[in-house]
Amino acid sequence: MNILVTGGAGFIGSHFVNKFYKKYNITVIDSMTYAASIDNINPEFFNGDNFYPKDICYTDSYEFIIRDGNFDAIINFAAESHVDNSIESPSSFTTTNIIGTQNLLDLARKYNVKKFVQISTDEVYGHLGENDSPFTETTPLNPRSPYSATKASADLLVLSYVNTFNMNACITRCSNNFGENQHEEKLIPKIVKNAIENKKIPIYGKGQNIRDWIYVEDHIDGIEKAMLKGKKGEVYNFGGNSEISNIELCKKILSILDKKTSLINFVGDRLGHDFRYAIDYTKSNKELGWSPKYNLSKMESVVKLLANKFKEKL
Repeated sequence: MNILVTGGAGFIGSHFVNKFYKKYNITVIDSMTYAASIDNINPEFFNGDNFYPKDICYTDSYEFIIRDGNFDAIINFAAESHVDNSIESPSSFTTTNIIGTQNLLDLARKYNVKKFVQISTDEVYGHLGENDSPFTETTPLNPRSPYSATKASADLLVLSYVNTFNMNACITRCSNNFGENQHEEKLIPKIVKNAIENKKIPIYGKGQNIRDWIYVEDHIDGIEKAMLKGKKGEVYNFGGNSEISNIELCKKILSILDKKTSLINFVGDRLGHDFRYAIDYTKSNKELGWSPKYNLSKMESVVKLLANKFKEKL
């Protein structure tokens, strides 16, 4: 099975490549922005013609890859993904997340790619109150940041190609990922890095915002199942059964690292900060046979690996 993975040198995409490159014939496209690293990918993957530093926004530079690749599937991980950056610079998110996705859809249609899997986010649903039921695939879209708005727009584009062109495409939406090789701008690596360096750890507001965390290996297992079993035009949610407030998460990490909570520094809240995310993955369990194997019990080993990485840089 020939698969094109876009954003394959990023955090989640590289985990997919590393787990499945021996099972499938994988080709990677990645624009190699600050959030990507060639070091994220197992060196055994590379064979000279399966990795291309290309930007999905410029089709002229990579159309030949899809033209000649005879791909059974495209999995689109490529995206600008950090909410804070989308608040500071929305235009790059619009270009990559919307135009880039449209470019891939057009090329997939032109060259008869058999399956298109769009990797999205639970943030397209908006946010929840403390006692609200978790998001399901039928929860109305209500994006509240430039990042989530561009991801919701891309999702609607994908569904429009299903309806208009009968494209075989599906969408996956997941909760917050954690795992090895995550970029240090994200919450968990940032907490670990600052703690190791004995620097103040910025926590928005009072830290009461709640997130559901999914281990990245669980997420990519779900993506594989969506690629193989996902139905045309359907959305599949993946969650981790691991809701926790940001402040409790931070305290948990500090405890693992034997660091004092005095490092916590409450700062002004993020603009438009969503209060709570929670995922109902019943549909993915019934239709794909997926459920998470891990939960926050995996956090300790991940935190220690991240800590060792940051210690090596000191």
